[in-house]
Amino acid sequence: NLILALFPLTKIYSLESLIIFNYLHIFFSSGCAIIRPPRDGGIRYRGLTQEQVVQVLPVDYEIEYICRGNRVIVGPKVRKCLPDGTWTDLNQRSKCLLPCARVWTSLENGRVTVHPPGPAVEGTILHYSCLEGFILVGRNSTQCTKLGKWDSPKPVCHCECKKKLYIGALFPMSGGWPGGQACLPAAQMALDLVNKRTDILPDYELELIYYDSMCDPGEATKLLYDLLYTEPIKIVLMPGCSSVSTLVAEAARMWNLIVLSYGSSSPALSNRQRFPTFFRTHPSATLHNPTRVQLFQKWKWTKIATIQQTTEVFTSTLDDLEQRVKEAGIEISVRQSFLTDPAVAVKNLKRQDARIIVGLFYETEARKVFCEVYKEKLYGKKYVWFLIGWYADNWFKIKDPSINCTVEQMTEAVEGHVTTEIVMLNPETVRGASNLTSQEFLAQLMSKLGGKNPEETGGFQEAPLAYDAVWALALALNKTVGPLKAKGRRLEDFNYNNKDITAEIYRALNTSSFEGVSGHVVFDAQGSRMAWTLIEQLQGGSYKKIGYYDMTKGNLSWYGNDRWIGSDPPADQTVVIQKFRYLSQKLFVSVSVFAGLGILMGIVCLTFNIYNSNVRYIQNSQPYLNNMTAVGCMMALAAVFPLGIDGLHVRNSQFPVVCQFRLWLLGLGFSLAYGSMFTKIWWVHTVFTKKDEKKDKRKHLEPWKLYATVGVLLVIDILSLMIWQIVDPLHITVEKFTKEAPKGDVDQLIEPLLQHCSSEKMNTWLGKNLSGFDTVFSVVCFWCVVYGYKGLLLLLGIFLAYETKSVSTEKINDHRAVGMAIYNVSVLCMITAPVTMILSSKQDASFAFASLAIIFSVYITLVVLFVPKMRRLITRGEWQSDQQETMKTGSSTNNNDEEKSRQLERENKELQKIIQEVLCHLHFVHLLSVHLSHERSIDFMDSKFNVKNYFISDLKTMW
Repeated sequence: NLILALFPLTKIYSLESLIIFNYLHIFFSSGCAIIRPPRDGGIRYRGLTQEQVVQVLPVDYEIEYICRGNRVIVGPKVRKCLPDGTWTDLNQRSKCLLPCARVWTSLENGRVTVHPPGPAVEGTILHYSCLEGFILVGRNSTQCTKLGKWDSPKPVCHCECKKKLYIGALFPMSGGWPGGQACLPAAQMALDLVNKRTDILPDYELELIYYDSMCDPGEATKLLYDLLYTEPIKIVLMPGCSSVSTLVAEAARMWNLIVLSYGSSSPALSNRQRFPTFFRTHPSATLHNPTRVQLFQKWKWTKIATIQQTTEVFTSTLDDLEQRVKEAGIEISVRQSFLTDPAVAVKNLKRQDARIIVGLFYETEARKVFCEVYKEKLYGKKYVWFLIGWYADNWFKIKDPSINCTVEQMTEAVEGHVTTEIVMLNPETVRGASNLTSQEFLAQLMSKLGGKNPEETGGFQEAPLAYDAVWALALALNKTVGPLKAKGRRLEDFNYNNKDITAEIYRALNTSSFEGVSGHVVFDAQGSRMAWTLIEQLQGGSYKKIGYYDMTKGNLSWYGNDRWIGSDPPADQTVVIQKFRYLSQKLFVSVSVFAGLGILMGIVCLTFNIYNSNVRYIQNSQPYLNNMTAVGCMMALAAVFPLGIDGLHVRNSQFPVVCQFRLWLLGLGFSLAYGSMFTKIWWVHTVFTKKDEKKDKRKHLEPWKLYATVGVLLVIDILSLMIWQIVDPLHITVEKFTKEAPKGDVDQLIEPLLQHCSSEKMNTWLGKNLSGFDTVFSVVCFWCVVYGYKGLLLLLGIFLAYETKSVSTEKINDHRAVGMAIYNVSVLCMITAPVTMILSSKQDASFAFASLAIIFSVYITLVVLFVPKMRRLITRGEWQSDQQETMKTGSSTNNNDEEKSRQLERENKELQKIIQEVLCHLHFVHLLSVHLSHERSIDFMDSKFNVKNYFISDLKTMW
């Protein structure tokens, strides 16, 4: 040690001394090896020069680090050799770093915290804060870079001379919805951050003046009065729940105040005329509806049902939903409501086959509803319920004394239902206007709440909305500073009579758009928040997220993890299978056989009439008219065939042709058959019932007039049918019947359909109100109702037949048979019309009744008109013509002798009555003698009968 101490003192630097020193050091001690200097620095050895090389330094020898240039040493500057051969503080690294300006390390009227402690060199971070009464202008921290520069300007502590802007708020700390318990701390957090920001309202400070509204409109009225009529002036009002917001927003316009709510969901508040200055960061309850409509369309549902609790918020929401689904082509088939007991409403849903059901009610009522749902079995694979998503996750498991269902039963009933919930916390990790993510906000809120249970803290879910409401207000006020300054105004100039400042704040809020902790904040035209909607489904007793819906962009984010009790989403209604009803083919064939036989019978009658047209008896019945009747009857029978043709035989495009064919056959058949019979009766009545002179009774009946009458009726029918076919042609209409349950799948119903022929103005063409009658009825009663005038012809024909029942004429010798045929047609029509109307929806019965009525009327007409003629000619052998009859010898009786004899007998009886009256007067004897002096004869019809002898003998007897 003595030697080591002497070397520095003697300052011997010769080579020999160094060698001696090294040997002595090795001999007496191990020493420390030389270490490397730091980067950009070196080592200062005491007592050694650069030429003196040493490998080992003795114990207790000290070395000193030095840095190049203006760099400073960071870490141990001096190290000492220890007896164990190591240097001191080797665990601490020494660096040569550039220093930053020391002026940043002090702050006037503030404090500076250096991290890590020591000189301000590369990597050093300075934290600034101001003393009380001063506000920091600039960044609150800065860092020294590798270049020896601070990364931000030095902040300044200014005197706190900001002007205060006051916000009047009503936070429901108690009552029905104690949302202020979490919303008030969230709003205060936002105010603290806003007031610290130098880029937002740098000259102003926002201060909150709040009261507990207890979510009671009555209490809120008193508190609103206190806010408005006590200093200081409030620039904005912030109410909470919907009932209080309604009161405040309606009164605020009288004081030119903007109202910004954080917890109001009532759709009624979206009325801009009633609440012109109202905004809210809490979306309207109607925001669920676009999401619901989107889901309805996704799952291809076009028919839904609703059940609601009768409160204003749910009624308004449902009215909005009804409008939206109508625009989307979706039908609300059932709409039920209840006040306290939902039993009847749920039963009605079951009775009306509701499948997709939207439920709008509070949580307590939801338990009542689903207890009834379980009883009515209105759940399972055929049903889907849509509920509100802000119920507690275990709401259906909570014991409720107002229901008598077990937890297991409730769990079974609610399984698979879908909920929609407004997204009140941004699901994405985004730093918005407050420079906080949603998770960071929750962490700070939980710290401010002091560890309270979120589920027991009222308004915890709405707290992000209150936080963003303050930021929306601050950003809007900041946006108004420039425009107001240009007008020579300031925010502190606001008073309750100043509309200009209110208008600027309104415009700024209306155009707000920023990222908040609750998501993107933007308002619609009604001042309501537009936000995302979370879609969840109850799967296995717990809620699973199945998607999000962004109303602002119309974007549905779908996870594809929805799960159903069946394989697919259920149908929105019972599957209806449409099945057409067709005519029984056995019935059609049977009736067609009868119609065919009738046509054959008509051909026989027509052939008979034509072949014997020269026979006098046939000639006196106007055979050409009878021929027309036979042809008309055959055409009416031919109409039976198209009457039985339906969709089973022809395509829909061909069906109208069949309809027109029916009308033409029956129309022309009526004109020929009934027209010819009507013509006979008409002329018999015209010629033989007039009380004119006897010469008029001998009036010659010209055949062309008869044919012309039939022709006129036929032309009228043809023109009418042509106009109808051109102007308003027949087309297919389908009648739907009550749905029928098949034997197989209970979730299916069969809807019977029946095709009819109809036109747009069927009532006009039929001449009366036949709404609801089908074409079968129309064609059957064609000659009694079509065009109206045919009904009159039918009635007139009945009248004429009755009037001429006692007339005897040789010119038309079968007019009594014609009258019987007219009676037949009339009776069948009057019976067929009402019966067919009743049976119009029963295709088999209607066709059978209509076609048989046609067949019977035709059969009876042919039998009445033609069978007597056949029988007379067969039994009496009167097959000869008029020329053959003049060549026969003997006293053959004239065809009309019997008729003339009966007529003469009736006239003789009338004369006997007259003679008896004359003989009662004695002075009549002279007149009788004069009468007997002249031989007079009486003319009866075309024959003369001398009654002189008969008259004299009778006179003698009476004398």
